[in-house]
Amino acid sequence: MTENNNLPLILEPEALETLLASDQPLKDNLIIIDLCNPQLYRQAHVPGAISVNPARLVAGTLPARGKLPPVSQLEALFGELGYTGEEHFIVYDDEGGGWAGRFIWTLDVIGHKHYSYLNGGIHAWLKEKHPVESQLNQRASADASIQTVSLNIDDSVIASSDFIIDSLDNPEFVIWDARSPEEYSGEKVMAQKAGHIPGAVNFEWTRAMDPQRNYRIKNGVESELAAIGINGDKRIITHCQGHHRSGFTYLVAKSLGFSNVRAYDGSWSEWGNLPNTPVSLSTS
Repeated sequence: MTENNNLPLILEPEALETLLASDQPLKDNLIIIDLCNPQLYRQAHVPGAISVNPARLVAGTLPARGKLPPVSQLEALFGELGYTGEEHFIVYDDEGGGWAGRFIWTLDVIGHKHYSYLNGGIHAWLKEKHPVESQLNQRASADASIQTVSLNIDDSVIASSDFIIDSLDNPEFVIWDARSPEEYSGEKVMAQKAGHIPGAVNFEWTRAMDPQRNYRIKNGVESELAAIGINGDKRIITHCQGHHRSGFTYLVAKSLGFSNVRAYDGSWSEWGNLPNTPVSLSTS
């Protein structure tokens, strides 16, 4: 890939507005992905943004709907985006970063490392009165002959149930459960089994965002995570119910510079329905 990327992982709205108004060469190599509600997209979105249905990022089959889809499904999506591997993606959503983080994890899965998250997503963009448009955007490939995309999967960012079972007694690992405290404790049952993965620590995904700053990643979240044992010295596995909420926690971990992060795409919808997986009901 051409090294022309100077954009940070966490991109502030004002910086994106400045970029879009500039004549920088990088601007021509951007793909801006909007993962918002389609109705909102039709009303207002970042200029040039392409709407992507989050359902295209998941397998959608029971019991674990959130698992990585077949590679052919991803190839179809990225083929429509005119993907060549040279692009820089800027990703946002309308919920604080869950689907945007899931898309960034998907980029890591296919080995694409040039991307940014629009901090605060469409909430920050609209409330801070940055320019919008309502037209439907599609990306035409630079080469009309490019009709198919061939992708390879990088397993190093994926945690399977077997991988987690093998890691449960390894002190180098920490499991970040991004679900609600009620799901974590077993009070709220979302699968055949209730509770959490033994040893997992609970830090609900919304605790890492700041509504007072238009849902940007919260300042000071690193110290909160360190207090419960989630830090850059650990090998982190994050999950939720279907690796949607944990898309955001995966992104947060990367934004803090944690270098060894995996996501469990099966999440609790798989773990809680497998016969051989241990669970804990304690809240500690």
